[in-house]
Amino acid sequence: MTLVTHVLACLFGIGSWVAINGMWVELPLIVPEIPEGWYLPSYLTVIIQLANVGPLFITLMHRFKPGALDERPVIYGIVVMGVLATFLLAFLWKYTLTMGDTTHSVALLVLSFLLSVVDCTSSVTFLPFMMRLQPKYLTTYFVGEGLSGLVPAIVALIQGVGVVHCKNATNPHANANVSMGNSSWGSAEGELQAHYQPANFSAQTFFLFLSAMMVVCLVAFVLLNHCPAVAREHKRELYISRGLAEKKGELGLPLQNPGPEQKPMLSPLDDPVMEPRSSFGKGTYSKPEIVFIFVVLAWVNALTNAVLPSVQSYSCLPYGNQAYHLAATLAAVANPMACFIAMFIPNRSLVLMAALTVIGTGFGGYIMAMATLSPCPLLVHDVSGIALIVLTWVLFVLTLSYVKVIIGIILRDEGHSALVWCGAVVQLGSMLGAMTMFPLVSVYRLFESGDPCNTKCPK
Repeated sequence: MTLVTHVLACLFGIGSWVAINGMWVELPLIVPEIPEGWYLPSYLTVIIQLANVGPLFITLMHRFKPGALDERPVIYGIVVMGVLATFLLAFLWKYTLTMGDTTHSVALLVLSFLLSVVDCTSSVTFLPFMMRLQPKYLTTYFVGEGLSGLVPAIVALIQGVGVVHCKNATNPHANANVSMGNSSWGSAEGELQAHYQPANFSAQTFFLFLSAMMVVCLVAFVLLNHCPAVAREHKRELYISRGLAEKKGELGLPLQNPGPEQKPMLSPLDDPVMEPRSSFGKGTYSKPEIVFIFVVLAWVNALTNAVLPSVQSYSCLPYGNQAYHLAATLAAVANPMACFIAMFIPNRSLVLMAALTVIGTGFGGYIMAMATLSPCPLLVHDVSGIALIVLTWVLFVLTLSYVKVIIGIILRDEGHSALVWCGAVVQLGSMLGAMTMFPLVSVYRLFESGDPCNTKCPK
């Protein structure tokens, strides 16, 4: 039954962010049909940050009324809301409402807000729920969380979202072969124009697929709670009881071998950074080290969830549409791959965590530099430039995803409350990253997009 529980934990993790990730990959099909046009990504960025009211409420409840809130009813509520919202989205996303002189896709925006509440709140409820299962299933959950981005991306690729054919502007019936963004055209033929290939199936079908994925998440959650065969994999209910001091040691059990009794790092009645020293895993970590862990967690999630995704098209499209799709797809694969690696090579080293954070930030710096130089980044006319930007995106996601798993393992050893704060800091970092990039990208327009068909940079 261990394998069954691993599968259920993975399916449960997929439901954490599959809805919003699905919204992002479906944008090329949605945008031409709605009045907001390509301003929709900016609206979504703001909507997702407003949805952090959910995690804020859960975190404050755990902080000021510890033990008063059971995450299981909350999970049932948000997952059911996710099922209904994605189902309604399939039929209502085109509906508009005129307010004054402007027309808006009110149904799309409202349902996107509800889905954002679902996914943001999952960060502070799904992880603490995993405390009820054996420690080995946490990494499996992270694999599922990584797949929540990969699965909709693969379905979107099958759907044919964003596939570009370059055609001669003066003779649209004459197709032009464009190799990895290095277009060749002459003055006699005119400039090439990008024409998006019709999708293999509609956006409605895609949203129904997302609704089905949320149903799968709900079924997995029900089975994790009530299936008799999985019950043996549960910790006893006393495992999460804060009132029994003798059980507090179990909250700090490491993932591999049981260790000595340890005090949870984050007591519900104490501020997480007020303790001068805290028992942390198998060793004793100082207050600055605990602060360091949370700062790294916020920084890594800011980069991976907001800062770099907001400039992905700017960093990749100058190299061609194929480079953009390769970078997006392989980067999505890198996330669950990092979690698979962590299943076999678990690590709690703060030194390794710091080193990987610096390395991953370096990869992110190269990506940001190429986005800043768009539409004429380095090696734009060279195949090596294409390979380099794709490889950099993969390594960026791979290294920082492994850092997130390291932190998850560390905080898993520290108990239920630590995982609540883990989810809160994840959302805080993502919010700060989005708030930083929104004005730079959407207001001041510091980045210029490349043309997937025409590269007019000097050689």
